[in-house]
Amino acid sequence: MTEVGTDREIRVGALRPNQLLHTYGVGAMADLPNLSVVMLGLDYWNLERSRTVPEERLLAAVRAKLGNQVDTLRLPPYLPETWDPFAEWTRVGVPVGLFPGWLRCTNCGRLGRVGDGLFYRLDNVVRPEQTRFVHDCRGKGYGRPVAVPARFVLACEDGHLDDFPWLYFVHRGGEPGPGHSLKMSETGSTGEAADVFVTCDQDGCASRPMSEAFGEAAEQNLPACRGRHPHLGTFSECARQTRTLVLGATNSWFPMQLRAITLPRAKNPIDHLVAEYAEQLQLLAALDAATAKRLMPTQTCWPQLEPYGPDAVWQALKRHADTDGSAEDAVEDLRTPEWKAFTDAETVNLPDFTTKHEGVPQTARKWLDRVVLVPRLREVAALYGFTRIDAPEWDVQDTPSDRSAPLSSADPSWVPCAEMRGEGIFLRFNEERVATWERNSEALKRERTVLIPAFKKWCQQRRLPDNDWPGLRYVLLHTVAHVLIRELALESGYSAAGIGERIYATDGPAPMAGILLYTAAPDSEGTLGGLVSLGSKERLGQLIERALDAATRCSSDPLCSEHDPTTHGRLHGAACHACLFASETSCERGNHFLDRALLVDTLAHSGLAFFTGAAVSPRAPRTR
Repeated sequence: MTEVGTDREIRVGALRPNQLLHTYGVGAMADLPNLSVVMLGLDYWNLERSRTVPEERLLAAVRAKLGNQVDTLRLPPYLPETWDPFAEWTRVGVPVGLFPGWLRCTNCGRLGRVGDGLFYRLDNVVRPEQTRFVHDCRGKGYGRPVAVPARFVLACEDGHLDDFPWLYFVHRGGEPGPGHSLKMSETGSTGEAADVFVTCDQDGCASRPMSEAFGEAAEQNLPACRGRHPHLGTFSECARQTRTLVLGATNSWFPMQLRAITLPRAKNPIDHLVAEYAEQLQLLAALDAATAKRLMPTQTCWPQLEPYGPDAVWQALKRHADTDGSAEDAVEDLRTPEWKAFTDAETVNLPDFTTKHEGVPQTARKWLDRVVLVPRLREVAALYGFTRIDAPEWDVQDTPSDRSAPLSSADPSWVPCAEMRGEGIFLRFNEERVATWERNSEALKRERTVLIPAFKKWCQQRRLPDNDWPGLRYVLLHTVAHVLIRELALESGYSAAGIGERIYATDGPAPMAGILLYTAAPDSEGTLGGLVSLGSKERLGQLIERALDAATRCSSDPLCSEHDPTTHGRLHGAACHACLFASETSCERGNHFLDRALLVDTLAHSGLAFFTGAAVSPRAPRTR
């Protein structure tokens, strides 16, 4: 990360590539050891060291959200680190800006703006994490106290973010007189807002507790939103009520992402790579062989093609040109091509997509049609917006766009992405068995009288359309994925947060009923083989039995099994943190659309479960 907007760019810290999509993306605040910064918009990014990622299906889906002017997906700018702290790599990174613009002295409590001359920045080129602001309240020596970012900021539901109006707040909307000086003090040890006071040295100005900036009191004590986007440096019209947020609060930034699994373009590895980079290589196909081979090393994709040699690449390029680029056209539906690839009868062995068919366990043959092991896969995630205050409550493809904040001041021509490699297990359910269960009268009754009314109430509370109910099939498969994630985490060595899910659930002319459980990490941690080894016929059967048996009861029963989602408008039935909920990095729907009652018989419900009788065996012992 490099700070811009000052007299010169300085390096202030380091982040992993996937953090720039999940935690600290465009518009998010990053809390560094001594500074707080905001990730700047795409207008400020230097793309010279940013590599493009060819993923046409994902690009088509992003275009459906942001417009056809989006032409590329790009990784964050990066250069390998060297020993030289003054080399070019220190000036390559994601641009950030200082935010909030108010600091507080850790010694005397003085509050002031960065540009008012009250605080001084001390840069540290060798150790950028030690770059800090200091205050001269104890002299000008080396031990000057650090000035840290002020603890509170303002935000609104439309994605705007602003400094807290300290002068407006302490003076109760009045204008401060000359020579004013603000201080922040704490009277207790808990750090809660009621114990934090802001005072002004100006005569006749009483101190004010920060508790008056929260809750119902904030409506009378805070100004309306100014429509500020600090990551873009812009203001716009906005009359929404602002809300006070604590610096570093998790609801200050929620990413809006699209994800896609990289699928094979051809069975041959080199043909697959040439098809993937066809747009970059298309000019070479029009040249003669000698010229094309001479220019190949100048292409940005050459490091991926170099192991095959210029001759093999040229032949593959001609084959691709002869087929007139007959690779599968980009589609906005990300799931259907993946379903076709995983259910293909032929196995694939490519660097970014490898499949292997495995036998179905004896105990699961009544409902499970196919088990496909995926030793290698690549997932590409793209960031196309973000929200504040309220998270995208479900899959971001269904999130209303009018509440999202933009990544750039104009329509973007590219969006940031991250590629992660991992391994996985794909389970294809028996379509006839699933379709028969969907006609179960008890299951239909629970859907009609409990789940759908709760869904409609949830939508009404948020003023959203209520026509996107995912269906009984999705709730079933989603719940199965969650119980298996918990069991896989116990056996594989991966944490539960490191195992993700992808649900394939549609009915109609081309029905889908399957789940993909996979790991995805930006380094080799995601491909250690611990997950694929659990998909073997001998181990998977016992693992499924234990997972289903554990789902029959919860440590929060009977409250969990008797939970009525219609009471408060919830999107889950018999489910809670003790039995089904997973981390947000694992669940694609934010722990919504889960219900143990559809899976197995519980203390409160029976007769509507998908797994009955022999499908759930007594608890099998866990073996290593």
